[in-house]
Amino acid sequence: MARLSELGVSSLDATAAQAVNGSVATGLVATGSTAATALLLGAANNFVTTSAASTGVMLPAGGAGDCVFIMNRAGQALTVYPPTGATVNNTTSFSQTSAKGAFYVYSSATAIEPVLSA
Repeated sequence: MARLSELGVSSLDATAAQAVNGSVATGLVATGSTAATALLLGAANNFVTTSAASTGVMLPAGGAGDCVFIMNRAGQALTVYPPTGATVNNTTSFSQTSAKGAFYVYSSATAIEPVLSA
C-alpha cells in the first residue's frame, strides 16, 4: 500500500489519495460484551487502545475484496464480531490477541478471514 506522501506527488488529489489508503480511527474504546453492543468500526484502519474484559468491536458490512485492519493495543484480547449475517474465521466471533494487528479480508459479504501479525 502506498503512503499518502507518495500518492501526493502523483496526479491524485488529497481526497483520492486518502481513498486509496482508507480512513483511520485512533484511540478507539471497545464496548459491549455481545455483537449487538460492540463498537461498530467505521474506518478501514482501526487502532483500539482501551477495552475492558470481554468487550469488543464489530466489523462493518462489506463485500468481496474489502479489507479492514485492527491493531489491538488494549492490553488484553479483543473480541471481533462480524457484521450481522456474516462469519469471521467461520464462526460468530474472533478473539484478537493483545499487541497484535490483523487484516480482516472479506471473501464475500458473509465470509471474513483474519490475517494476523506475528
